[in-house]
Amino acid sequence: MRKTILAFIAVCAMLAAHAQSPVWGPQSKVLTDSIYSEVLKANRAFNIFLPQSYEADTAKKYPILYLLHGMLDTNQGWTMRGHVKDVMDQLVASGEACEMIIVTPNAGGNIYAGQWNGYFNMPGWAYEDFFYKEFVPYIENTYRVIDDKQHRAIAGLSMGGGGATSYAQRHSDMFCAAYAMSALMSIPAGSENPSPNPDDKMAVLTKSVIEHSCVKFVEEADDARKAQLRSVQWFVDCGDDDFLLDRNIEFVQAMRKAQIPCQFRVRDGGHTWEYWHSALYTCLKFVTRCFGK
Repeated sequence: MRKTILAFIAVCAMLAAHAQSPVWGPQSKVLTDSIYSEVLKANRAFNIFLPQSYEADTAKKYPILYLLHGMLDTNQGWTMRGHVKDVMDQLVASGEACEMIIVTPNAGGNIYAGQWNGYFNMPGWAYEDFFYKEFVPYIENTYRVIDDKQHRAIAGLSMGGGGATSYAQRHSDMFCAAYAMSALMSIPAGSENPSPNPDDKMAVLTKSVIEHSCVKFVEEADDARKAQLRSVQWFVDCGDDDFLLDRNIEFVQAMRKAQIPCQFRVRDGGHTWEYWHSALYTCLKFVTRCFGK
């Protein structure tokens, strides 16, 4: 009995020693930082996920995913509500996703309190200029990114899903893959104010989405544009109760008519974080398969 007690005490002492020492090794992390934009004349925050080996293997470079948030949200959404770190850690551990850098810029906020939203150039908000001329160069020069088309992907939800799709359409030389979740692909004609008040940021955003309709971009594509679109791997994911489902179906129909391959999934769910969190598992596995192809 005494030997059993002594053995138990020894085990407890060992566990206590382990608890006080850093036995877990390097961990993945999400950092929040910002960049000052000369284009926007403002600081713009971003969140960046760095994989587990990032600090340990300082010679290694990584593919990158630009992960866009939705309307009214900010760079914190995919971290706080989409739990991107937890999903990445799980998929990397299981071998279903490769290590990658994931960055979420800030293109939003409370539009009803006067904050801009949107990924396109609009009067007073040249966000797309900022993204390509300042943000992407800064990220890919600051962090160890494999900065070519074959290792760069883009994804997003809602407004960010439409933004990701439009970016990949109009910059097909930059992205190997695009994954759109519950995407704002277009707004039906007649919904816009043709001359919105510049102080009405929602009206300005609505007009910009119509001007950058992802559906119309495919419908009007000539052979050269279709060839460019075929150089991107496309995936559209939308819930069966989502109010944007019809817009996503229209986009997929236009892609099919143009003979541009596009994976399409309709799953149970609506326009919710529960849906987008679950979609992230598929998204990260999809872009992993596309990297390097």
